Amino acid sequence: MRLINRFDGTEYDFLSNFHPSPISLYGRVYPTVEHAYQAAKAITLEESDYVGSADTPGQAKRRGNHVIAMRTDWDDVKFDVMRLLIALKFKRGSDLAERLLCTESAVLIEGNDWGDQVWGVADGSGENWLGRILMERRSALQSLHLTGKR
Repeated sequence: MRLINRFDGTEYDFLSNFHPSPISLYGRVYPTVEHAYQAAKAITLEESDYVGSADTPGQAKRRGNHVIAMRTDWDDVKFDVMRLLIALKFKRGSDLAERLLCTESAVLIEGNDWGDQVWGVADGSGENWLGRILMERRSALQSLHLTGKR
């Protein structure tokens, strides 16, 4: 079984939410999935714009972690928000979708050393939700590819 266990600093950095990939969501274009995801936490336009206008994805993440007016249902919807953003990033027929398809059946693991055990795996443990959602998207793209519905 082939394993891709790190996205940053590798040939698979395109799988990272920090990878430049403009995402259009709610009438605004964000430079990365991370920007869009973090901005989606906020319920006020002002705070969402503040998070989404960060210079870097790391800055967007830090700003998103300090959102004051946060959606009360965030814990219930955050995985669906990520699924939507990953689907937008890896749109059918896009270069990024083709690159995701090239990972074939590899297990995708968002290995990290910053301690994220929800979206990835750190110190050998974690839920790896980003990896799971990427593999779900890859499966959906593979199904479309096999049926010719590109």
